[in-house]
Amino acid sequence: MRRIFLCAGLLIGLGPLSIAAPIYKWVDAQGVTHFDAQPPSGQAASVVTVPSPPAAKPTATNSGAIGDQQAIDKDIKRQVARQQAELKVFCEQARTNLAQLQNNPRLREERDGELRRLDDTQRQERLAETQKQIADNCM
Repeated sequence: MRRIFLCAGLLIGLGPLSIAAPIYKWVDAQGVTHFDAQPPSGQAASVVTVPSPPAAKPTATNSGAIGDQQAIDKDIKRQVARQQAELKVFCEQARTNLAQLQNNPRLREERDGELRRLDDTQRQERLAETQKQIADNCM
């Protein structure tokens, strides 16, 4: 089992060395072109160079995708900023309501065009509800 792993490791480790070896090209006496990893004895051979592929240029669709992503990011940042501003206004109003509920035992509310006074149990319910909203949404 060790031998298999050792052989596999050697093949994997030595593989790039065989790939990097130069390739020789020559033409024999009959006019046949040959390619080999070792130059022929007694004949002139030239080393074959493989041109590297051209670097990938950014395409219009690729740069367009980047621009689209930046536009999406800006939209999301605007939405988050708007939501944070709305939350700030909500928290300020909730804190004002909480102060009114805590400091004023005689509160009135308008329902159906009539002013009605809140009794103590309604006031305590609203107080608990407002405190819960502040705890859940405001920091």
